[in-house]
Amino acid sequence: MNHSNITRIEISAYRVPIATPVMTSFGAMTNRPAVFVRLTDSDGAFGWGEIFANWPAAGAEHRARLLMEDIADLVIGFRAEAASDLFHHLMARTHIRALQCGEWGPFAQVIAGLDTALHDLFARRAGVSLARHLNVDAATAVPAYASGIHIGAAAAVVPKVRSLGYRAMKVKIGFDAKTDLDLLRELCSDLPEGERLFTDANQAWDLAQALSFVDQTGDLGLGWLEEPIRADVPAEQWAELARASHIPLAAGENITGFDDFDFAIGSGNFGFIQPDVAKWGGVTGCFQIGQAILAGERTYCPHFLGGGIGLIASGHLLAATGGDGLLEVDVNANPLRDVFFPEGMCKEGFFPITDAPGLGFEELPGELAQYRTLELSRH
Repeated sequence: MNHSNITRIEISAYRVPIATPVMTSFGAMTNRPAVFVRLTDSDGAFGWGEIFANWPAAGAEHRARLLMEDIADLVIGFRAEAASDLFHHLMARTHIRALQCGEWGPFAQVIAGLDTALHDLFARRAGVSLARHLNVDAATAVPAYASGIHIGAAAAVVPKVRSLGYRAMKVKIGFDAKTDLDLLRELCSDLPEGERLFTDANQAWDLAQALSFVDQTGDLGLGWLEEPIRADVPAEQWAELARASHIPLAAGENITGFDDFDFAIGSGNFGFIQPDVAKWGGVTGCFQIGQAILAGERTYCPHFLGGGIGLIASGHLLAATGGDGLLEVDVNANPLRDVFFPEGMCKEGFFPITDAPGLGFEELPGELAQYRTLELSRH
């Protein structure tokens, strides 16, 4: 069978309390959420996806209900001739619904998770990994970097991730300017040859503050500066910053839509572009954009900071797309991700791509049940 008639949707929301909040310049995550979705078709084939749920704090349960109460009627009974059909169908059919309530992001995030699930289903049916379903010459492993490291904890965390085999790391900055700079200089002074250090300000600054930062750090050899200013500031501000910065700029997790990504690629402002498979586009959008990034002679580095399904999908996307980009691997504790990798996420700085069909697992790990906050289904 080359098509799929979707007959069932199952969705679960999860939350894990954490002792140490995950800090960003705009707020703190006091628990780790995730939303996992499963699609089943009329012949019993199934696939898994993940929906972005980090923000707002109530996002996980909201996304689950949004799918079941506002989108499911467009999914049940849908006949997909190709894995990308559902994405295009839902983007068109939910436009007015999203416009009516102004929730463009949540609608896009739900569609992204559904799209990943349908791609997983099609790859399973073909008996190949998702990466190989997208590209028969996909890599068997992709390089990864350790992410989510607060600059204030970097002195203690970096040696630990280094011992795990990572040779590239990203620290979160955008807190106190002087302290950030002092800690960065100390960190860079102790960076072994061959290691790379990236920075992420999470949209903390205005243009003047960002210009001040790049002026003071041009000698540090930083690998990139991610989202130093808001993603939605006028393009002229990004262009001015790019002209002034000796550090390559990175962005993408808060860019949505083919047109906006095409503009970001063509602008030349960004050395690294980072779409998020659970936040916008799913596999359909991110694979197309990943190819466009490479064609534009930029570097594709998938953004991801969630549960295990989205991380696996991000790895498969990078393996299929190619290029010299790295996979983002959050090193903060997260059972909703870690349980998918009983032998560890990476080996010597590389994320392995399984040869098993689809995303490489059949059912959710049983340990997740204790963290489930909501479970819904529809057929």
